[in-house]
Amino acid sequence: MRPARRDTPRTLPARLLTGLAALIGLVVVGALCPGAALAQSPAARSAGVPSAGAQAAGLHIGDGRLLEGNGNDFVMRGVNHAHTWYPGETQSLADVKALGANSVRVVLSDGHRWSENGPADVAAVIEQCKANRLICVLEVHDTTGYAEDAAAGTLDHAADYWIGLKDVLAGQEDYVIVNIGNEPWGNTDPAGWTEPTVAAVKKLRAAGLQHTIMVDAPNWGQDWQGVMRANARSVYDADPTGNLIFSIHMYSVFDTAQEITDYLNAFVDAELPILIGEFGGPADQYGDPDEDTMMATAEQLRLGYLAWSWSGNTDPVLDLALDFDPSRLSGWGERIFHGVNGIAQTSEEATVYGDGAPDDTEAPTAPGAPSATAVTDTSVTLGWAAATDDTAVSGYDVVLVGDGTSSTVASSTTTTATVTGLTAATTYTFAVHARDAAGNRSARSATVEVTTDGGGTPGGACSVGYRVVGEWPGGFQGEIAVRNTGSAAIGPWTLAFAFADGQTVTNMWGGTATQDAGAVNVAPASYTATIPAGGTVTLGFTARKGDTNTAPAAFRLNGAACATP
Repeated sequence: MRPARRDTPRTLPARLLTGLAALIGLVVVGALCPGAALAQSPAARSAGVPSAGAQAAGLHIGDGRLLEGNGNDFVMRGVNHAHTWYPGETQSLADVKALGANSVRVVLSDGHRWSENGPADVAAVIEQCKANRLICVLEVHDTTGYAEDAAAGTLDHAADYWIGLKDVLAGQEDYVIVNIGNEPWGNTDPAGWTEPTVAAVKKLRAAGLQHTIMVDAPNWGQDWQGVMRANARSVYDADPTGNLIFSIHMYSVFDTAQEITDYLNAFVDAELPILIGEFGGPADQYGDPDEDTMMATAEQLRLGYLAWSWSGNTDPVLDLALDFDPSRLSGWGERIFHGVNGIAQTSEEATVYGDGAPDDTEAPTAPGAPSATAVTDTSVTLGWAAATDDTAVSGYDVVLVGDGTSSTVASSTTTTATVTGLTAATTYTFAVHARDAAGNRSARSATVEVTTDGGGTPGGACSVGYRVVGEWPGGFQGEIAVRNTGSAAIGPWTLAFAFADGQTVTNMWGGTATQDAGAVNVAPASYTATIPAGGTVTLGFTARKGDTNTAPAAFRLNGAACATP
């Protein structure tokens, strides 16, 4: 996949995918058997003997579950955020909370590969998490792909970094989980992962850290050779507190329901705590992760998940929000926050922020029908009557309605919002949802139809090149090069075309696509908003397809036809 500012291989070459299910299935089941050296035996539990984890303050492990200090189950529903590469994007934590997340995994650096996040910065991140009522998973990213990537750091170095932050972390056990190192082993001799993982856990405990510790799998986090699965019991038993949770990263290796359910159930059956610490949904050249099964199984088993990632990926196919803008969720972002088994539907805030009060499960009332207060050729400002809630309304989502579906196009904490990137002389249907801090979303308001004005820079002096970059069963990646062949800059612009074979755009970079049946309209990103005279902007996208994948026959820029070389 395409992680933020790094070249980590998220998936395996296609030639290695064959037989992965068999490889994982060959793991010795007895290594995870509940009868083998449990931290606490069933007899002890039935006799009421407390486990080591249950005696810990703050977040801890009990009977294979992540629990809060008061003993309540805590099921993570959140995202990953690339703080170390985007330290100025501090609003992101408030934005993911407003969309319903109860936790966030924050990317940090121990200084081996990137600039170190020092004590003051980490303390500020923790306070931002707490201010936004989020559980904070802190992870060192420098370890990514060790033994295969020569630039990666060791788990021992990461452990020293955490020990250096001991004063910052002390007293934060209710709010912080320490993820020792991200994907701390590549595909080269992954069996070497076990010993340094055990050593790092013991080193942290010997230094006095009492937080729940999270450990990532080898094979770039995906454990396709089953090393973590086979050695999970011995790693867990190495923690004298019993407060350790395993993290599996699920990308294209996990492209079938059987692989996903087998892996997660193996840990649950053995009463070993696990969550999906990263996962992706958009297809790529290696395959198509089965995110629907990941999310459904996590909900069925009450396991946490943390989607990759909020924004800022080098290739933004995995950006949940475009340009860190919560009003511009990608298709992947819509799936995570508002889809079936998504964050808005399943997230429950940690009770530490409510003093153990009952969960807020009551959704706000529907807002009033929106009305248009300003209409241009590419934007509209909408206003509506406020919703009410038993606690408080935290924000509103404006959705574009069409063909039996809806997608969020703007978000606001007030009763007005401006929707941009629209096409001139086009009719749109909008509605509004209200949401509260617990992630409850109201029923949809009544709709309003708005027709944008005509206008924009005249098109016509343009040519468009279209090509398929890569193709796989059920999907493909495409590229559109839009050239301004005129003598004046073009901007703002919209590009329109149509698919004839039922293709559906799932994600786009360089622009934002909206689609109604086969018709696609593209608005530019901030960095492609103007096409200089003689210049070209390039759009990339992924899409679903059937057996046939015919290229669009024609393209129109601001309503005028473009040449197609």
